[in-house]
Amino acid sequence: MKKSQWIIEKNYIIAQTEPRLFGSFIEHLGRAVYTGIYEPGHPTADEQGFRTDTLELVRQLNVPIIRYPGGNFVSGYRWTDGIGPVKDRPKRLDLAWKSIETNEIGIDEFVDWCKKANSEVMAAVNLGTGTPADASQLVEYCNHPAGSYWSDLRRKYGHEAPHNIKVWCLGNEMDGPWQICTLTAAEYGKKALETAKMMRWVDPSIQLVACGSSGTGMPTFPEWDRIILEFLYEQVDFISLHSYYGYDDSDNHGDFLASFVDMDNFIHTIAATVDYVKAKTRSKKNVYLSFDEWNVWAHRNETFKTWDYAQPRLEQVYNLLDALVFGGLICSLVNHADRIKIACLAQLINAIAPIVTQPGGSVLKQTIFYPFQQVSQYGRGQVLKPIITAPKFESKKYGDVPVLQSTTVYQEEKEAINIFILNCDQGDDVEVTFDFRSFGKVTLLEHVVLNGPDLSAVNSFEAPETVKPHNQPVNSQPAAQQQVVLPKLSWNLLRFSTRTDSGI
Repeated sequence: MKKSQWIIEKNYIIAQTEPRLFGSFIEHLGRAVYTGIYEPGHPTADEQGFRTDTLELVRQLNVPIIRYPGGNFVSGYRWTDGIGPVKDRPKRLDLAWKSIETNEIGIDEFVDWCKKANSEVMAAVNLGTGTPADASQLVEYCNHPAGSYWSDLRRKYGHEAPHNIKVWCLGNEMDGPWQICTLTAAEYGKKALETAKMMRWVDPSIQLVACGSSGTGMPTFPEWDRIILEFLYEQVDFISLHSYYGYDDSDNHGDFLASFVDMDNFIHTIAATVDYVKAKTRSKKNVYLSFDEWNVWAHRNETFKTWDYAQPRLEQVYNLLDALVFGGLICSLVNHADRIKIACLAQLINAIAPIVTQPGGSVLKQTIFYPFQQVSQYGRGQVLKPIITAPKFESKKYGDVPVLQSTTVYQEEKEAINIFILNCDQGDDVEVTFDFRSFGKVTLLEHVVLNGPDLSAVNSFEAPETVKPHNQPVNSQPAAQQQVVLPKLSWNLLRFSTRTDSGI
C-alpha cells in the first residue's frame, strides 16, 4: 500500500469560496429547456409548466447562479422573441444547434424558474448578430424599475418588480469559427467595450464578464485574452474560461484522470494574462476569473435530425470514470478560489448534464451528480493549502502527476474540516496520515467513497443507483493525527469535526 503524509495548518488559507463558484448553465440546446426544466402536461408540472421533479434535484445541488441562455445559442438569439404572450411569440430556426426554437421560455420565465430553484440568473447578451443597443435594452427591460419603454413593457407582461440581474456575459466564445458572427480579438474588444458602456449606463451596479478564449487549443490563446482585456479591463469584472475534458481511447486512463493538471495550467495562464494587463494599464482594480463552462465531455461525433424541436443533443451518458475525473476538476476550481469567483458546470439538465429526464417520465442522477453535490454542500468555506507528500504516476501528456488530487475546506462556524480527494492510482490503495497540529484533536465523522469494480458502470432509468457513494467504517476517536485508507481509483469525501465531543 502506498503512503501519503499531510500537514493541515489553520492559517494556510488560499481564499474564502464565493457561493457563485458552484454555479451551472442552461442553454436552449436539445432538451435542456424543453422537457428538461419545462414540460406542461408532465405529471409533476407546476402552474407554469415547470417540472418539479427536476427542480427538486437542482435544489439538492444548491446551485446559486445559472448562466442563460447560451452558449452558442445566444449569438443568434433575439431576446425580444421570448417576451409577451406565448401564443404570439415567433418560432425561429436556431442556427447554432439546427433546431426549431419556439420561444415558449424567455427571460421572464427563466427568472421565475431560477427563483424556484433558489438561484440567480447570469445572463448572456448576443454579441454575434446582436448590437450594443440590443444588450442595453435587455438590461433596461430586466433591471430598470419603471417609467421607460422597456421597463414598462416588462411590467405590462406581468413582472412589476425588476428582475435585478447582476451578472452579465458579453457574448459567448466569439473567438470560435463555429460561433455565429465570429470576431477577431480587436473586433470583439471594440464591440464589447461599447456594449459594456451602454449596459452600465442603464444600470451601473451590474457586473460584466468578458468573453475569454474558448479553450487552450485555440490558435489565438492566450493572445486573444490579452488583446480583449486591453480594451475592456476597466469595464469588466471577470474574464471567462471554457474547458471540457474527454477520454482518449489510446490512453490507459492516466491522462484522463490527470485532466486537472491541464485545468490548473489554463487557470494559471489566464491569471498571469490578467496580471500582465493590470500592470500594463496601471490599473488599481482586480479582474477575476469566471470559469463559466467546464465539464467532462467526450466530444464524439453526433448525428441528429435537423430543424426538430426538443430532441436530444449532446446527451452524454456519464460513467464511474467520468465521475472520478469530474471530482479532480472541481478540486482545481476550489483550489483557485482566490482567482475564480464564478464557475458554471456546463450544463445542468439533459445536455452534458448531471440530471437527465424522460419526456413524460422520471428523472435521473448521473454519476457526476454526486461529486458536484458533495462539494457544493461541504466545499463552502476557507480553502486551505495543506503540505502534502504523496507518490506520483507517469502520464503521457503531463509527465509526473500526484496520485492524489484534493481540496481542503475549513468551515469555522460549523467547526468542520472537509477534505475531498481523488485517488488516481490504478493499482494501489493509499494510506494517508493527516496531521492537524494547529487544530488540536479532531474527529473523523464520515468517509464517503465513490468507486467500484467497473469504471464503465453507468446509472440508467432501469438501474438508477448502479453508481452512487457509500460510507466506509471510520475510527471516531479524537486525535491530532488521523489515518485513512483511500481505495484505488476512488473519489473520497472526509468530514472531520474540530469538536472533541464529535458533534455534527
